[in-house]
Amino acid sequence: MNCDLHERSCIDNVSIFSGLTKEEKDEIFSISHHKTYNRGDIVYSAGEKKEQLFIVHQGKIKISRISSDGKEQVIRILTNGDFMGELSLFSGEPMSDYAEVLEKTSICMIDGKELKTYMMKHPEIAFKIIEELSTRLEIAEELIEGINLHSVEWRLAHVLLKRANKNGIVLINTTKGNFASQLGMSQETLSRKLALFEDKKWIKQLTMRKILILDRNALSELL
Repeated sequence: MNCDLHERSCIDNVSIFSGLTKEEKDEIFSISHHKTYNRGDIVYSAGEKKEQLFIVHQGKIKISRISSDGKEQVIRILTNGDFMGELSLFSGEPMSDYAEVLEKTSICMIDGKELKTYMMKHPEIAFKIIEELSTRLEIAEELIEGINLHSVEWRLAHVLLKRANKNGIVLINTTKGNFASQLGMSQETLSRKLALFEDKKWIKQLTMRKILILDRNALSELL
């Protein structure tokens, strides 16, 4: 079904459309469809060809890849306002990853062919997509470098310091298993290292998904 008035915020919340007027956004709405997924649903799988841009309206999506030996590598976790499917849309190649729903999620899907036509009139959208892809590439390169060149302790300290807010709080927006996969380690290893950091009074685990950094200097010395 077409996105109704309630669902139009799925377009308003996306940075690539932020420079458009209300009338221009209405054109995007007209080529959009809305669908709700439940936890565990697969939005798309590697090898599929999709002619759509997917926007997360509300919920969480896990983007991952599966190696030849069946090992999962979590690439990123998408939340409200994030988009996916752009690489396949613009390259014409099949999807290279999997998009799995982590909680009840509503998605707006924009018709790819019509979006490409629309972008000819509004090239600023293409530039913003390129900016987002550049950011994602930088994150992916950091991940590869961390896994190949740095220790488990370095990777954990690095991500904690990078994600901490000004009060030293780190919020983990997914399960420990997914978080561990993003860092290129097992969940058991992550739990052991968090416990070690806590024993050394470098951090305090406030909840399953909230960590307080107690000693930034100690973590920085690991880098």
